[in-house]
Amino acid sequence: MPLALFALTVASFGIGTSEFVIMGLLPDVARDLGVSIPSAGLLVSGYALGVFIGAPILAVITARMPRKLALLVAMGIFTVGNFLCAVAPNYWLLMLARMLTAFCHAAFFGIGAVVAADLVPQNKRAQAISMMFAGLTVANILGVPFGTGLGQIAGWRVSFWAVVLIGLISETALAVLLPANLKMEVPNLAREFRILARPMVLLNFLISMLVSVSLFTVFTYITPILEDVTGFTPRAVTGILLLFGVGMTIGNLLGGRLADWKGAQSLMACLLVLALVLLAFTWTSHSGVPAMVTVTAWGILTFSVVPPLQLRIVDKAVGASNLASTMNQGVFNLGNATGAWLGGFAINAGIGYGSLPLIGAAVAGVALILTLLSESLERRRVPAGGIRVGNS
Repeated sequence: MPLALFALTVASFGIGTSEFVIMGLLPDVARDLGVSIPSAGLLVSGYALGVFIGAPILAVITARMPRKLALLVAMGIFTVGNFLCAVAPNYWLLMLARMLTAFCHAAFFGIGAVVAADLVPQNKRAQAISMMFAGLTVANILGVPFGTGLGQIAGWRVSFWAVVLIGLISETALAVLLPANLKMEVPNLAREFRILARPMVLLNFLISMLVSVSLFTVFTYITPILEDVTGFTPRAVTGILLLFGVGMTIGNLLGGRLADWKGAQSLMACLLVLALVLLAFTWTSHSGVPAMVTVTAWGILTFSVVPPLQLRIVDKAVGASNLASTMNQGVFNLGNATGAWLGGFAINAGIGYGSLPLIGAAVAGVALILTLLSESLERRRVPAGGIRVGNS
């Protein structure tokens, strides 16, 4: 794999650490800024909202930029945003800084996925995308625990200063290792937005969103599930979440290889098994070892669908790959917020923590049905002779 891919992976690691480290620091942030823990929790929702809002804005701003420059601009926003987080004097300025930081997220992963795919031969495109996203999953194994521990020892602001340092390293690596002559489509935003409005593209955006809803309906409340339903101690929960992070990393790399081998078939198979694993978690969550095994398998399957979904969006939106890839990140984060809301709504309606995986399984099942529908429509559009019979 080209060295430029490692630069993208390092940047992805920094973004993932910044996004998730706040979860482990919520009590410290709440105490320092004089707000409740639920209010501090809105900093997570604010980040997801920032990604969703920032996706189209940054897509338009960077549309005519060379791809290398666009990635450097995105990482510049990331670094400045984390600097502002580190020095924010109150809750509301911290919220604004978090949202600013999130603006870079969709643009970086959207453009970065297209760049990663272009850096390698055709038969390794999904593997290249999965390698870039590996930084995001490794952040959950190394960056978040280290950042949380650092923040608890030296203060939560020090964690953000550490992320600023990662941002500077990433910016340097991208500047040095990315080739300057990256392939770039001549942008026509009106035409690109029309491409994004095609039913087939919108259908696959919806599939991406539902995968995220399925994950965050359960994952947002994984700590109370493991503590109150399974009976694990808080320290044990930390270890199990580490297993989930390891599973995410394995699944991400596995998904890249499967997508390059059999893209649509592997996606549908992973979605089917994902739904079954979440269904099983309804029962295994009541027992220690089965719960650990299920959580690890869940992590593998959840991220095994990310590379094929991202590549699928790029392929369905030919002529608007940068914009489509960027918007897919915004859609995925809209799914994050929707899943967290759906899980909370279910709990407030009287559904116990142990039943949340049933909802996640149902949403994954809907994603599978829509993928089957997408493939059926594609086969009708491209008959056996390989000639397209209409626009998607």
